[in-house]
Amino acid sequence: MDGPASAPDAGDDEHAGEAGNGPGDAGEGPREADRDAAPAVSLLTIAREWGRIGCIGFGGPPAHIALLRRLCVQDRRWIPAQEFENGISATNLLPGPASTQLAIYCAWRLRRSAGAVVGGLAFIVPGLFLILALSAVFLAGHPPTWIRGAAEGLGAAVPAVALAAAVSLIPGSAKGIGPPGPLLAAPRVRWALYLVVGGAAAATIGPFLVVVLIACGVAELVARRGLPGRLGGVVALGAHAVVTGGLAAVAWVAFKVGALSFGGGFVIVPLMQADAVNRYHWMSGGQFLNAVALGQITPGPVVQTVSAVGYAAGGLGAALLAAVVAFSPSFVFVLVGGPHFDRLRHNLGAQAFLRGSGPAAIGAIAGSAIPLGRELSHLWQVPILVAAGVWLLAARRSVVTALLAAGVIGVLAALAGLPIGP
Repeated sequence: MDGPASAPDAGDDEHAGEAGNGPGDAGEGPREADRDAAPAVSLLTIAREWGRIGCIGFGGPPAHIALLRRLCVQDRRWIPAQEFENGISATNLLPGPASTQLAIYCAWRLRRSAGAVVGGLAFIVPGLFLILALSAVFLAGHPPTWIRGAAEGLGAAVPAVALAAAVSLIPGSAKGIGPPGPLLAAPRVRWALYLVVGGAAAATIGPFLVVVLIACGVAELVARRGLPGRLGGVVALGAHAVVTGGLAAVAWVAFKVGALSFGGGFVIVPLMQADAVNRYHWMSGGQFLNAVALGQITPGPVVQTVSAVGYAAGGLGAALLAAVVAFSPSFVFVLVGGPHFDRLRHNLGAQAFLRGSGPAAIGAIAGSAIPLGRELSHLWQVPILVAAGVWLLAARRSVVTALLAAGVIGVLAALAGLPIGP
């Protein structure tokens, strides 16, 4: 459930980077010899411990990071605290689900490639199995009345979840804005513009959101570092493929979610909604709300939602294809880039890009609440949405409890005879 804290922001990255310049670090990260001195940890232990986190990791990235820190740094002392923080900083610079990449990286740190594969799969698979089982129930052709009511209730709370996710990320991102400057070039003005542009893109042009996020990152890179020599190659990553449907379309949507979604986490919602509902018509708007809710109440990253979309598109086979395609880039990033994470963390160009794409991603998360809210079809869902907003934004309580309560209210509404379904 890679939700509220999954979008990388400049504040968290800056904090981690500063932490890396402590005594004995000199800003260059741990020496390779220090890595090679890591304690021997069996693959069976990695499978057991990462699988445990995959089963109990409710609460999104903050919960995942806390559980990994407790296991690897505090309890077992497998990874030095500073290196763990550096890993958080480096994975925040990558597209895709940052907490999943951190889990893979920590396992890679202990047993290199074999550890990364075993640990990553153990972390991902429990939530994947659960969301596939729930998809079979909630996305069935003719589910029971109480299931349909629960789905309507869950869906009613999803726009509030999106808005709360964005709000929770703003303070951290704002910390990395930088010193004041001339009005038009002031970092604060640019940060606000990226936020607005991301929100507008999510609300209006969902399929091209990737292009907007990359463009904001490149704009900040140019503002801070000048015009990069390979700008065209970067922008080309955001090109929208022409895919007509079928498994190729499922794979393309999953690939965008896993490899091109700068911001990770909830920012993938408008991407998937535009494709799954509006372009390919794999599911109704209400069913998509259900899929997002399922991704929030199951353990693991919110990227699992793409499996529910795949299930709606073509059953179990398409769901598994979507999961494989969406998570494969995270494994590749760590297996190929793991030895270079220290340099990535100190790369000023990568940090500048993040300071543009980060606030745009936060804006996109907030903006996604608009198209999600438009999918509500019954008046009785509006009080649930309002209550969820108060619970999450004013009371600052957990997403899981909000969604579970909304689901229970939906069941009661259905049993009371209130309208459900389209």
